[in-house]
Amino acid sequence: MEAATEEKAKETTPAVPKGLSHENDGKSKYGHRDVIGYGKSPVQPHWPNKAKVALNFVINYEEGGEMCTLHGDTASEHLLSDIPGAVPNEGGRNINMESMYDYGSRCGFWRLHRLFTAKKLPVTVFAVGMALERNIEVVGAMKEAEWEVASHGYRWWDYSKVDEETEKAHMAKTIEIHQNLLGKRPFGFYQRKPNENTRKLVVEEGGFLYDSDSYADDLPYWTMEYASGRPHLIIPYTLTENDMKFTTGGWSADEDFSKHLKETLRFLIEEGRAGQPKMMTVALHCRLSRPGRIAALESFVDFAKSYGRDVWICTREEIANHWYENHLPRGVGNPIKPNSFANTNNFMSGVSNMMGGFGSSSSSAAPAGNGYSTNTSSAYTPTASSFSNPASKFSYLGNLTTPRDSAGELNKEKAITAAAQVPDGDII
Repeated sequence: MEAATEEKAKETTPAVPKGLSHENDGKSKYGHRDVIGYGKSPVQPHWPNKAKVALNFVINYEEGGEMCTLHGDTASEHLLSDIPGAVPNEGGRNINMESMYDYGSRCGFWRLHRLFTAKKLPVTVFAVGMALERNIEVVGAMKEAEWEVASHGYRWWDYSKVDEETEKAHMAKTIEIHQNLLGKRPFGFYQRKPNENTRKLVVEEGGFLYDSDSYADDLPYWTMEYASGRPHLIIPYTLTENDMKFTTGGWSADEDFSKHLKETLRFLIEEGRAGQPKMMTVALHCRLSRPGRIAALESFVDFAKSYGRDVWICTREEIANHWYENHLPRGVGNPIKPNSFANTNNFMSGVSNMMGGFGSSSSSAAPAGNGYSTNTSSAYTPTASSFSNPASKFSYLGNLTTPRDSAGELNKEKAITAAAQVPDGDII
């Protein structure tokens, strides 16, 4: 009996117990993951004015792009609202949920707009394309305030299981919406719930300075795992310094939000003064922007401003511009400065000629819009630029991948190889 039991056990027990051996065991970089990053000694970001923290406020504009049978969806929205325990209404509407989303576009956005324009602070908007189309007055306010408007996808969907063809079409559609309504394409991208194809599509599209579908670091970082080694910048986002926690039980009182933000900024400034400056994102949602919560946010805004030059309040586009100017991956060349070109067309032509046509597609050449300078104070100072693309100062369309060698010739393969051989932590 015992022998039979032992024999049966042998038949059902694998030679190597499941979960104890895998092809990725022992690897620090695998599947587009990097568990080491900058390591013990993060890069010195050299923020403007020797700031200790780069602080970015993100307003998520999503209302009108959420799940709803009125939008052709099969169920109602159920996420990120003040309705506790909401579930999708399959095949039907959730009238309460719809009205809460409507509050965001009708009231919450304008409350945030009044706060940030009164304080004269820059803002990055993560804008859902379909939502922008439904509220032209909001679009006009964003333009007038000269806020950065990054892409938050065409729909406020869970894209983790959306097929590549659909996601690519949605990406193209939302870029077109930005162009038509705002007069310029988006230079940042945040999908929220991406899949394995999302970043590849962002890089292949060719016109984005950065994406924020990562929570992996306190600083921007590069990846060169797409488009034959072309550097792509990732500016991490946050689900922690985020008002969404009002809906998940993270905060029950308005002042909890303000206290957490203040403690986070205070600690980051201490780290910066000790020699390791960082960045901080504060994420906001229009439909959650009730009066008491915005009063708490205002308290934090005043707290942040009280630090003066120690806190650089900026857009994500400004952070990206700073990183391209100061922290290119080693072995991939230097920024192309635009002062040698008389106008945008000449600049783009120059980049294209240097690259033998690389980066000359219409999707890569950015449309008209204002350029921004790197701030030397916490005040936001948009500047007139002779170039229609605020990213055109940088060679992300080509030179980052293909630097000049000592003879002035282009050598793409050599650049990629050199960058790949730099030890971990040295790629800045």
